[in-house]
Amino acid sequence: MAAPCSARSLQGEAAAFTAALRTLVNNPQFSDVTFVVGREQQKVFAHRCVLACRCQAFRGMLSQGPPGSEDSPSSISPQGPFILGNVQPEVFLAVIEFLYTNSVTLNSHIALEVLTSSVEYGLQDLCKESPDAITHGCPVVIWLDDALCIKFIKDTLSVEQVCEALQAAVTYGQTDLQQHCLAFIEGCTAAVVRTQGFHELSDVVLARVLRSDRLAVDELDLVQAVREWAHVSSAVLERPVSEVAALPVQELRLPLLAPSELATLERQNQRDLLIPAESIAAAWRSHALKKGSGVPSHLCQPRRGTRPRDHHRHLDPHAK
Repeated sequence: MAAPCSARSLQGEAAAFTAALRTLVNNPQFSDVTFVVGREQQKVFAHRCVLACRCQAFRGMLSQGPPGSEDSPSSISPQGPFILGNVQPEVFLAVIEFLYTNSVTLNSHIALEVLTSSVEYGLQDLCKESPDAITHGCPVVIWLDDALCIKFIKDTLSVEQVCEALQAAVTYGQTDLQQHCLAFIEGCTAAVVRTQGFHELSDVVLARVLRSDRLAVDELDLVQAVREWAHVSSAVLERPVSEVAALPVQELRLPLLAPSELATLERQNQRDLLIPAESIAAAWRSHALKKGSGVPSHLCQPRRGTRPRDHHRHLDPHAK
């Protein structure tokens, strides 16, 4: 009786396989689907079988065909074009590269948008975090075994980009990235509040930042930064300053200001109504009564960057 035949799987060289697939990225040869991407209307060539097996979102898109197309999913003729006007070609090509090679070439200019696209396309491997990192050089190829999009963002974070990263982290529920961005902001708050990204934060995210006790900026400067943010948001949203700022101003710690600063703030407030009158009145009461009477206790807590004022000792609930 013949001995049973045993079989086993033999693993070839992964790097050679990846390199071969990389040659197919945006290669018109044998391509059967075309995308027209971004304002530049750049053509990107791809292969349906790769996209469909790697990404459910693309599988659904390709099985329906582009608007007006009569091609069936089983057609072997070139399919497309699919118009993707709201994504940068460089970002879309990074996503395609990941689908073909399980790695992605990132730089700091596109990392956040690649994260956005990876969430939209359901590429969980691309937007999950990994304990290791490749952080040197730009651009950098990020492999699944080393680091992915969020790790790259965290390791290349800058003053100019941190608010945009925080906004994206909140939008897509990336808790660890949120905490990392907030810690970064706490370390260099005075510089961050002057950036365009700070002025583009949503009211919800700005309010979250303002709840921190560790912001490295004085309260008077923080009030001015929120005022500038509110005027930008008011212009963009075409809504009154007081309306767009209703949530963040609740986190301003007005009792920390000295009487002269509070008087100046009150005069400024008459022009734009940034801060509700009752909030300013409560701050005045804290001065008159020499304690934080009627003011939530956290609004009397100095932040890490708060410059000391004489009256602060009266606001400390533990002071005798």
